[in-house]
Amino acid sequence: MSWILADGDGVILRLHIQPGAKKTEVAGQHGEALKIRLSAPPVDGKANACLIEFLARQLGVAKSAVELISGDTSRAKRVRIRNVNTDAAIAKLS
Repeated sequence: MSWILADGDGVILRLHIQPGAKKTEVAGQHGEALKIRLSAPPVDGKANACLIEFLARQLGVAKSAVELISGDTSRAKRVRIRNVNTDAAIAKLS
């Protein structure tokens, strides 16, 4: 999987985000990234907050374990998630 990279005690995800969708869900692969649709609009950090909450819930980790490391205002984002291994993340997000 080109969208996930092992990182010490966690993983780094390469994501393509589609804000303002009907519902929040994983939408499959988009080039080298995993596409995630978010129901939140891309204003005032709402989409980023929705993304962090969604990933924490999907992967069974605390929101504090999910860190946006790049792409704050972009559709292309990189997110570090601690306390999860690569295989578990792939299984829960595929």
